[in-house]
Amino acid sequence: MNDNNIMKNYKFAMLFIFSFMLLYSCKEPISPPMPEEPTPSQKQLDWHEMEFYAFVHFSLNTFTNKEWGYGDESPKLFNPTALDTRQWARIAKEAGMKGIILTAKHHDGFCLWPSAYTERSVKNSPWKNGKGDLVKELAESCKEYELKLGIYLSPWDRNHPQYGKPEYVTYFRNQLKELLTNYGDVFEIWFDGANGGDGYYGGANETRKINTLAYYNWDETDKMISKIAPKTIIWGVGPSEARWIGNEEGYANKTNWSLLRQKDELGGKVHYTEFMSGHEDGEKWVPGEADVSTRPGWFYHSVEDDKVKSVEELVDIYYKSVGRNANLILNIPPDKRGLINKHDEVQLKEFRAVINADFKTELLKNTKASANYVRGNSPVYEAKNVIDGNKDTYWATNDNQKTASIEFQFKKPTAINRILLQEHIALGQRIKAFNVEVKVDKNWQTIANETTIGYKRILRTKRVIATALRINITDSKACIVISNIAAFNAPTLVKTPIIERNKKGLVTLKTETENKIYYTLDGSQPTANSTLYKTPFIANNAVTIKAIANNTNENISSAVKTTYYGMSKEKWRIISVTSGDIKTANRLIDGNPVTTWNYGNDTKKLPQEIIIDMGNTLKIKGFSYFPQQVGGNLNLISNYTFYTSIDNENWKKQSEGEFSNIKNNPIEQIQIFNATNARYIRFVAKSKIGKGNNVSIGEIGIIE
Repeated sequence: MNDNNIMKNYKFAMLFIFSFMLLYSCKEPISPPMPEEPTPSQKQLDWHEMEFYAFVHFSLNTFTNKEWGYGDESPKLFNPTALDTRQWARIAKEAGMKGIILTAKHHDGFCLWPSAYTERSVKNSPWKNGKGDLVKELAESCKEYELKLGIYLSPWDRNHPQYGKPEYVTYFRNQLKELLTNYGDVFEIWFDGANGGDGYYGGANETRKINTLAYYNWDETDKMISKIAPKTIIWGVGPSEARWIGNEEGYANKTNWSLLRQKDELGGKVHYTEFMSGHEDGEKWVPGEADVSTRPGWFYHSVEDDKVKSVEELVDIYYKSVGRNANLILNIPPDKRGLINKHDEVQLKEFRAVINADFKTELLKNTKASANYVRGNSPVYEAKNVIDGNKDTYWATNDNQKTASIEFQFKKPTAINRILLQEHIALGQRIKAFNVEVKVDKNWQTIANETTIGYKRILRTKRVIATALRINITDSKACIVISNIAAFNAPTLVKTPIIERNKKGLVTLKTETENKIYYTLDGSQPTANSTLYKTPFIANNAVTIKAIANNTNENISSAVKTTYYGMSKEKWRIISVTSGDIKTANRLIDGNPVTTWNYGNDTKKLPQEIIIDMGNTLKIKGFSYFPQQVGGNLNLISNYTFYTSIDNENWKKQSEGEFSNIKNNPIEQIQIFNATNARYIRFVAKSKIGKGNNVSIGEIGIIE
């Protein structure tokens, strides 16, 4: 071929390439998917990305040992001796949290900032000689530790004399303005759903009922918030922008839509249990927030130091909230010193270590990703976008394509037991059903069948050694838009042992079958050199039991479980009950809170009482009531009186009041009083939650 022919062929080739490039450049770009309404606002998108933050319940209740103050407590009781909000922020940061929401005012009306509209605040407490501002200190600490600040302001005020009248709403809004304008950006304002009931109300000592929606005029209140704090998420009652998850145990349902039929909810047509799943056909974006405390109560009580949630409980809560398309707000209540207690701090550190280990190494970023359907066959929407680490890119299908599969080929067999998925929720929540398959020994097997994804879904599966992973979207409201898929191989988590003691003082330790338990009875930390548990043993006297479980196959241990016991109930007996069978009443002192005793009926109306002989004279400083835990109607006791006696004739009233918030949080109720000698105790159930006269008791105990 001569030089002329070579040149002609070269020119022809270049002309062809230029023409192809020109044709391709003139081709219309593939349009992005249309939003599937409703969609989140920008501040809601920012809120979703926070995922996990702290709740801090700290107020007069910390010093009165209550959960709900009545409103008549003196501000002079508020006197933390070592308050350090930097410690709170440090612990929250180390736990992986991204913000802190503070109970600036709880139901008793005491304000943690020097409000210009009331004298019931820190300015009339001994703390810092009345010159302190706890909200300001926390705002500064959050800024230092790069955390966002949130505010809890109780709409209900059991102290304010004008609560229930129009004047109080003005007071409430004035305090809102103070909190939202004087302390920098507030990422969330938290309005508790508890509104109206009995209270001090400036000395009236009466019950005041309100229409929660009408009284506060939430539309006007929310407009005010949006005007002065446009970045603030409004949580709680009224037309909120984030919703309660429907329980105080920290979990969402597996199916969890960020959508809500809010018009129906505001019209009273939605039961709160529906909040755990949201509504597929909801007309507004109202994502769920799961709230729970590290302890049984929301405020600090020293008797709960051995009841801080275990590491595996906290990990399980994380997976059932953040891992189910909900944000998690975890309460860590400071003690009377004004510090997060060491018991809570230790558990949070170990929890974070587990989560860090679970998500240490992502396994899909170096795989080959492919999908059977890609929007317009465009590289803009291709499968590899889900593993590129960019939240703004995504895999998408054509508008009419609501089912599809995406597959990842590993370079070598790989162990996996965690799968994380995220939709590009700026365009709405779409996925209704999907499953996960893995290729093991050249065969595909299904390891998960699930429903919604939303902002984030994390699956815990059995550990498999796979050469490929496939996600099959089997149903969707609109075309598929997924921004992130990841896989991990989380280490085995050894659960802490369960410690139980029955009425006779017999102690039983339990763990998974492949584990061994080591324990101590002197308060020292157990190790593999401590006593090996083999059979149940007797411990009748007051004792501190600490135990660990050890997985012998992998040589890893659990966190330490600590339980404090007083004298056993071996000598306890029921003296009298006002109704019901006295023999079956023994269930409430058998050491097992699962065995429940119900008493009261239509002919025996409340109050109902029980008298118990403890067999010996003991020095006691409180009592506990463990309510029924299982059933459609728990027959919860709401108000009580508790008496003690040496001789079963002369009785002294030690405590009376309410079991605060027991309807939403039916946990063990602990009431403390001044230490006293007693042999007999008398418990009176004065009123209950709901209608009827039947009340239930799982267990009655005393605090020594």
